[in-house]
Amino acid sequence: MPQYLWICYLLNACISALCLLSSGNKSSIRFLVLGDWGGLPYPPYITPIEKATARMMAKTASQMGADFILALGDNFYYKGVTDVNDPRFQVTFEDVYTQDSLNIPWYVIAGNHDHVGNVLAQIEYSQKSKRWNFPYYYYEMNFRIPQTDSTLTIIMLDTVLLCGNSDDFLDQQPKAPRSGVQANRQLLWLQERLAMSKADYLLVAGHYPVWSISAHGPTDCLLKKLRPLLKKYKATAYLCGHDHNLQYIKESGIGYVVSGAGNFMDPDMRHRNKVPQGSSLFFSGDAGTLGGFAHVEVNKKEMAVTFIQARGTSLYRAVLKKRDLFRVYDHV
Repeated sequence: MPQYLWICYLLNACISALCLLSSGNKSSIRFLVLGDWGGLPYPPYITPIEKATARMMAKTASQMGADFILALGDNFYYKGVTDVNDPRFQVTFEDVYTQDSLNIPWYVIAGNHDHVGNVLAQIEYSQKSKRWNFPYYYYEMNFRIPQTDSTLTIIMLDTVLLCGNSDDFLDQQPKAPRSGVQANRQLLWLQERLAMSKADYLLVAGHYPVWSISAHGPTDCLLKKLRPLLKKYKATAYLCGHDHNLQYIKESGIGYVVSGAGNFMDPDMRHRNKVPQGSSLFFSGDAGTLGGFAHVEVNKKEMAVTFIQARGTSLYRAVLKKRDLFRVYDHV
């Protein structure tokens, strides 16, 4: 592994402390959540849904505000990139998200399709791009909400290293991680970060869903390994992609946001009975919407998640309260 990656890994807390936002007159943090946006491996290297979603993201960022973007994996279909000079960086990313309002930090993690290729090359691309930020396979970011004493922590995971890869075309569950040592290292790191967090809003993001009613369904590995930690440490929300639609599921007080509509749309709801009864509150997979994403705004009192379709309509809005830190530390 390149030495600078070990430095990034060992100094994760230091890296996260650099996530500073210019406050101006704002009193909130706003960002977009985009998954599964990675175009195509042959000309024109993009899909109509990716283009339409990019245009609406730019409009939303301009009108509602966005400080940064979370890119939650499957960044380059179908086999990731080969090296840091792969032309896909240009034709599927730089040439698509061109508007000024999207010239903000992109915080990136890898999906299952990225892991078919060279994820290290995507990490190394952080050195070439002013807005592409991918310091390590998994990392933590800490923010202070402007003009308040409230804080936001976002923990970015590599769920493929944690659970294993999956064959999208067979709708397979990931069976086992490629390296048990690497999976356990990430899980121990995650537990340590969650246990230490005193953030008012604690978000965890990965590619695979914990809960989903669509084609891939709930991820067994994450139900076993991740969900207990989210519950124990009272995470505010879990953000993901993988299923190519928009979903909001609320379970055990945690908001589960699926935002995987950046490039394809899938109306499949075959796993609607695999989530706890009454937990599935919103679903949108109609290809006629031309894709979509989520806009998140976090202020001193609450976190609002708005699902937006590429045709320009807000589809659903969910509100989550800040963590009750007394409850967290009473039970740890």
